[in-house]
Amino acid sequence: MTEQVLPSWNQGPARQAILDHVRAATTPGAAFVEPADRIATFDNDGTLWVEQPLPPQFDFVFRAWGKEVKADPSLAERQPYKALVERDQGFFEGVATQEPEVVATLLEAFARSWAGTPPAEFDAQVREWTRTVRDPRFGVPYVELVYRPMLELFDLLRAHGFRVFVCSGGGRDFMRVFAEDTWGIPKENVIGTAAAYTWTGGRIVRSPEFLGGLDLGPGKPEHIFAHTGRLPAFAGGNADVDIEMLRAPRSRCSSATTTSGASTPTPRAPRPRSPRPRNWAGRC
Repeated sequence: MTEQVLPSWNQGPARQAILDHVRAATTPGAAFVEPADRIATFDNDGTLWVEQPLPPQFDFVFRAWGKEVKADPSLAERQPYKALVERDQGFFEGVATQEPEVVATLLEAFARSWAGTPPAEFDAQVREWTRTVRDPRFGVPYVELVYRPMLELFDLLRAHGFRVFVCSGGGRDFMRVFAEDTWGIPKENVIGTAAAYTWTGGRIVRSPEFLGGLDLGPGKPEHIFAHTGRLPAFAGGNADVDIEMLRAPRSRCSSATTTSGASTPTPRAPRPRSPRPRNWAGRC
């Protein structure tokens, strides 16, 4: 592996641990991982793009809920619309701590907002959001706030036979809209909180139900296994559950590394446009 590998990463233990793990997993020996088992999974919010003060998908959702409250002011008396109107950030932080009441109200509202919506219509709404909405701090579309070091890590893993998946608590169908252009991975390699679908009136539409609840906490390894039939041989993220996946009863997972060992990349001015999607450079 030459110095051109992971060029945006600082020389240090995090970068070296990644290189050592990839080398060991792809070289015959005690830590070798068969090609079919080379599954790499990554969190999104705070790992692949910005997360503070809230994950970007909340911007998309809040705009939809704002329109709903305007059309029906009575919604302002119930959660999560009440928290949105009152700018109660503490309520939404309950998602990270998985407070049952918060999670239940969010799932109900998510499902209700887009129930009966055909996939193409939902995709069009997300694409419009990616084109027209800008992060208030950096003044650019959210999809440009992707960390270049993580895309370099994707390249490294793919070059060594790993299949890369994104597994996030965010909406699966939301992320799939920009996955191919932004991360360079097939949309079917995105795992997340997923709406159920139903065949109605000769077409597929979103159902007012979710498949398996939120993709948070233990839901992550559960959803990964349901989607791939395997536990990851490499997992990257910024939360305890991402690290916990490496301790699962899989013979070689314990040698894998996570991106939590690196400092969070700081978004900076984008590099000149290239065949790759624009993204913000940073050092890990």
